[in-house]
Amino acid sequence: AALVFGNNDAIYRTALYLLRAGADVKAVVDSRASADGDLRDAVGSAGVAVKQGCVVSGANGGKHLRSVDIYRREGAAVGAAVDVIQCDLLAVSGGHSPAVHLHAQSGGRPVFDEDKLCFVPGESVQAECSAGGSRGSFDLAECLDAGAAAGAESARLTGFEPAPQVKRRVESPRGAPAEALWLVPGRHPVGRGPKQFVDYQNDTSAADIHLAAREGYRSIEHVKRYTALGFGTDQGKIGNINGMAILADALGQGLGETGTTTFRPNYTPVTFGAIAARDVGPDLFDPVRKTAMHEWHAAHGVMFENVGQWKRPWYYPKSGESMRDAVNRECLATRNGVGILDASTLGKIDIVGPDAAEFLNRIYTNAWSKLGIGRCRYGLMLGEDGMVMDDGVTTRLGEDHYYMTTTTGGAAHVLSWMEQWLQTEWPHMKVYFTSVTDHWAVMSVAGPNSRKVVEQVCEGIDFSSESFPFMSMREGRAAGVAARVFRISFSGELAYEINVPANYGGRVWEAVMEAGAEFEITPYGTEAMHVLRAEKGFIIVGQDTDGSVTPHDLGMDWIVSKNKDFLGRRSLARSDCVRPNRKQFVGLLSKDGETMVPEGAQLVNAPQDATPVPMVGHVTSSYYSASLGHPIALALVKGGLGRMGGTVYACTLDGRRIECEITPPVFYDPDGGKMKQ
Repeated sequence: AALVFGNNDAIYRTALYLLRAGADVKAVVDSRASADGDLRDAVGSAGVAVKQGCVVSGANGGKHLRSVDIYRREGAAVGAAVDVIQCDLLAVSGGHSPAVHLHAQSGGRPVFDEDKLCFVPGESVQAECSAGGSRGSFDLAECLDAGAAAGAESARLTGFEPAPQVKRRVESPRGAPAEALWLVPGRHPVGRGPKQFVDYQNDTSAADIHLAAREGYRSIEHVKRYTALGFGTDQGKIGNINGMAILADALGQGLGETGTTTFRPNYTPVTFGAIAARDVGPDLFDPVRKTAMHEWHAAHGVMFENVGQWKRPWYYPKSGESMRDAVNRECLATRNGVGILDASTLGKIDIVGPDAAEFLNRIYTNAWSKLGIGRCRYGLMLGEDGMVMDDGVTTRLGEDHYYMTTTTGGAAHVLSWMEQWLQTEWPHMKVYFTSVTDHWAVMSVAGPNSRKVVEQVCEGIDFSSESFPFMSMREGRAAGVAARVFRISFSGELAYEINVPANYGGRVWEAVMEAGAEFEITPYGTEAMHVLRAEKGFIIVGQDTDGSVTPHDLGMDWIVSKNKDFLGRRSLARSDCVRPNRKQFVGLLSKDGETMVPEGAQLVNAPQDATPVPMVGHVTSSYYSASLGHPIALALVKGGLGRMGGTVYACTLDGRRIECEITPPVFYDPDGGKMKQ
């Protein structure tokens, strides 16, 4: 059973269509007190009750509509109750709104037509012409005439002689004009009774719009953002005009004065699939980011892995090599000679401003004010909960200029985090951040022979240890390209990171490879990088940490300042953060010296405890070390820093328990002499 309600003759046409389709139309409710016409007469002749001067002021039901309440309309209010009609379908029409989108997108401004009760195209700015329904001509005869006239005018403007127009005879049904009804009156004031929804997709109600007006919003664009009016996929086609009129009434002004929101393409929603088309592939429209050296890597047979949308070289297998063979070769080449890694994907943020040092003091656990120009410092960044959030090396390029690096996957989050604190908590600080991750190509040259290689490629830089110490930066040229060279190491070896503008990355990479040929330079990927850093006990945030790890848990109390405040400091004093039995960062060695401990394996204290067994930690990283000749692992173990030399057992999926010794996490060159030589 259906009921049709509205303020224009379309309700009668809709009722006739429903009757023709076999529907049981209970009534047509017309808000106009008098609306004679052919369509109205046809509905009455079909035996459908017509209730004029009335409104539907209530809908009843649970999971579906059961009935509606009909009230007499008395201006902007309701009068006496008229009827309660049982139905399960309510069709509503508030009038027609021309599609003025193309006119508006071409620079034109729609104007409100008080007679047609809609916005119609105003004066054209570009070579554009609207006709028919898009210009507010809703009568068929008027539409046809307007379309023919517009076509003839367009032909003339483009240099053609239009054909003589044929007058079409169209008989339009006699009807009555629509009557303004932007908000159906209810039995209670707006906001005091049942919700009166305007935007059905975002549940924006008339009360929301009234609240926006009371809050001081006057522009429809501001009200749109305050209430989410028109934010759905229909882009306001259903409810925006009503919303504008409700705002106009609340502000005591005309609808024309209130105006419209901005009409943006596309008129019809376009799916992501249509945009991506055949390029969707297995990545499901996920952007693919490539470094400047990507083509070189691909040409040399690299296997890639996905890291934060980047295609990173994973390992470079030679003919007949397994992954383990390739990684072992790359690690040994770097430890004994020289290797090169594409490190371009690390997040890079340029920090400028007189308050830059103070800002870094607040977000890092260690101090930055006294860092010298041209010097680098490793830093830990904590969340407000005191847990390690990210890490990286930041370099002071000038008095008020710093260059921060972050983890590959954490770059966007770190930048957003810093902007959040700057804009919401410390807006008085004069400091500015710019993401420059894509601006720089970075190649890390590591190994005992790295200095000999970079000396051949770079000019204008003295690479002696006295002039270029560990954790410092120098500017010069690399293969003729302006470059920043950093002496920092994630491998534990003597290492240099050459930073050049990304467009020159491929050229400089090839120059380094050519210069390193006599030293049998070997490109290595992220897997070898992980092995090298694990041998040194260097953490990877997100792998060796899990959002519940503090600097103390990592054995890194040395990086936490006791003389300044920083984000997360107060949380470090919580009782839970200082209890002795927290999971702490340690190394693991299998007792037999041969068994690889699986990453993610849970650790227990005894080999044969009956299940369920209390877990005391888990393995965060595990690799075979070709340099040491045996497997190594890193783990988080409860009270681990106090259990050096103790034993734990790693549980495998097949039921085995691997006996492991707890060791310090640094397996290679504990005093760090190699990278400082």
